Amino acid sequence: MTQRRTKIVATIGPACRTPEMLVRLIEAGMDVARLNFSHGTHEEHRETANLVREAANRAGRPVAILQDLPGPKLRIGAVRDGSVVLPARSEVTVLCGPVDDRVGDEQTLYMDWAGLVDAIEVGESMYLADGRVRLRALAVRPELGEIDTVVEVGGAVASRQGLNIPGPADALPAVPEEDLEHLRAGIEIGVDMVALSFVRRPEDVTFVREHTRAPLIAKIEKPQAVARAEDILKVSDCVMVARGDLGIELPIEEVPMVQKRLLALAGSLARPSITATQMLDSMITSPRPTRAEVADVANAILDGTDAIMLSQETAVGAYPVLAVEMMASIALHTERHAPYKEWNISRVGRDTRDPSYTVAHAACQAASDLELAALVVPTLSGRSARLVSAHRPDVPIYALSPGRETVRRCGLMWGVTASSIGRYDVTEELIAAAAARVVELGWCQPGMRVGITAGLPSGRPGSTSLLQVQELPAPGQTWPVTREVRE
Repeated sequence: MTQRRTKIVATIGPACRTPEMLVRLIEAGMDVARLNFSHGTHEEHRETANLVREAANRAGRPVAILQDLPGPKLRIGAVRDGSVVLPARSEVTVLCGPVDDRVGDEQTLYMDWAGLVDAIEVGESMYLADGRVRLRALAVRPELGEIDTVVEVGGAVASRQGLNIPGPADALPAVPEEDLEHLRAGIEIGVDMVALSFVRRPEDVTFVREHTRAPLIAKIEKPQAVARAEDILKVSDCVMVARGDLGIELPIEEVPMVQKRLLALAGSLARPSITATQMLDSMITSPRPTRAEVADVANAILDGTDAIMLSQETAVGAYPVLAVEMMASIALHTERHAPYKEWNISRVGRDTRDPSYTVAHAACQAASDLELAALVVPTLSGRSARLVSAHRPDVPIYALSPGRETVRRCGLMWGVTASSIGRYDVTEELIAAAAARVVELGWCQPGMRVGITAGLPSGRPGSTSLLQVQELPAPGQTWPVTREVRE
């Protein structure tokens, strides 16, 4: 059976939070479960994480848990019944300041940032519901914290939904205290990776890194982040092209080329990438996507994305399992046409100070030249697997790690299948154990020729410096070294 290489991130919400639905999502192809901390309580997220772990055990597949922090985003407070419709040409007053327990309706919305009255001017627009609802300011009364607006484009808005305004809103904190509280809760829950919303500068990422050891995903959704993307990616572990807010903050016609540039940049820096927002949006209510959505997903894969993400499609949609199955099907068909040889030659830049990049490139070249069956990558932190994955070899990548967190985190890396292995301090023992392990797991058969990466000394992260090519032995068989390539 052909192995899907592009990974699938699915947002967990009311539509799929039951044990049976989670098992079905994993069996359909979910590799990473996203918990959106803009909604729900910490206890609810803890329960969801436990349900995901149990479902992964039942399905027999490791699944990573991604914590998505709200970030310094403007959000309205609660609205009556969780959602209200703002009719076009109606007037709505936005009250700015502490939201507390106040509930909005069709005439009044509450905004959790008092500074909004100083950031908006008469005649400027404000956007809700990912830009689908547009308000225009008619009057601004800073002394009362009030903004009178007219609804220019009507529609439904939900509690705690984001609001976008023109300009940078520099008065917003880079990392709100609320995010740090969420981060502490995520550490207790045991999330595998953390997404940072509305990153504007590299310092936003490095500040959060002081508070967690989890890999950090920079969400690019502000013009300032696009302008400083390379600096931000260099201090991040992964990047998410968050097209929802990006398409409001930038002219929407610019988003496709920004997406392509960001994915290419991520590839050159060997950072995994996620393409997100409205990928199969029509499947929130329909069992089939539009042709344009299918083309959108396929183009993101051909642009080199590591993962594709579902948001409302799985969180609140009517067809969460079908949406994941559709993603998996599109990926399988599109991957047949991806330019693997071209990517292996030129996609990733190499760092002369770090031999791991060159070993990863050599491993992928050897896989092609020697027609290897697979690349086997023992790894402590997941870094070696990430570097091999970034080069896009046309063979399976099998990562083996003694760390359960590392095994799960490999779920975000293109083409990587991961499992556990013991810890070995001697390089020769590690290589032998890795060869035996991929046969034991049924990933490879005795007699297959594979490439195995390793480091000197063994057992130290970031020390990958050699590639060994050999035929896999049968269980219990002593095997000779066929070829060794060292850096």
